[in-house]
Amino acid sequence: MTSEPERDDETVVLKAGSSEAINDLSGLRMVEALLFASSDPLSLEELTLRVPEGTDVLGLLEQLQKLYAPRGVNLVRVAGKWCFRTAEDLAYLMHRNVEEQRKLSRAALETLAIIAYHQPVTRAEIEEIRGVSTSKGTLDVLLETTWIRMRGRRRTPGRPVTYGTSEQFLVHFGLESVKDLPGLEELKGAGLLDSAVPASFAVPTPNDDVTLTEDEDPLEDGSLFGEDADDPAGA
Repeated sequence: MTSEPERDDETVVLKAGSSEAINDLSGLRMVEALLFASSDPLSLEELTLRVPEGTDVLGLLEQLQKLYAPRGVNLVRVAGKWCFRTAEDLAYLMHRNVEEQRKLSRAALETLAIIAYHQPVTRAEIEEIRGVSTSKGTLDVLLETTWIRMRGRRRTPGRPVTYGTSEQFLVHFGLESVKDLPGLEELKGAGLLDSAVPASFAVPTPNDDVTLTEDEDPLEDGSLFGEDADDPAGA
C-alpha cells in the first residue's frame, strides 16, 4: 500500500470547498494580521516592508481577497491601499453601533462634488460653477472632514488657494481612485442629473494627481495655519 506523501501544513493548505491550494500559509497569516491590526489602509509597499523578504505580498492579498469574498468582512482596495471592510450587504447591521454623523449641507455637498471633479479648483472657480457665492465656512467644514485639502496657490492676481480631494476622501467613499467617480451616464441613471441635460453638457474626468500643475505654486507655511486662504491681503 503506497503511503501519501506528507505535507507541511505551514506550506500548503487547501481552501474550504476548493481544490486550489494556498502556498505560504505563514506569509498569508502575517499579511492578514497586519491588515486586521491597522486602523488605516496599508499599501503594497508598506506590507512588503513588514514581512520577510521574497514574500509574494500581492499574490497573498489576492488570495485573501478571494477567501474573504463570501464572508462578513471583505478585503477591499481603496485609494490604492488594502483594508478590511464590512460586506456591503451587511452594512445595515452596523447602523445601531455607530454615532450618527452630522450631515453636510447641500452647499457643502455641491462644493465637494465640484472639487472632486474639477480639482485643482479655487474658491472663485467653485462659485463660478455653482453660480452662487461659497462661504469660507463651507470650505472649513470640508477641510475638517479631511476629505479635501489645500493643494497650492494659483498663479493669478491674489494667488488664491487651490483645493483638491484627499486620500481620506477615497477611503471614506470606498474608491480606489478618483477616476472611479461616476460619469455622465451613471449620474443620469442614479437620478442625480436631469435626463434632458443639454447635449453640450459634459462631466470632466477627475484627476487628483498630487503633482502641482503649471499654474500652481506651493503653499507657504502661513497658509496652513488659520489665515483666510482666499484673502489676497494674506497672500
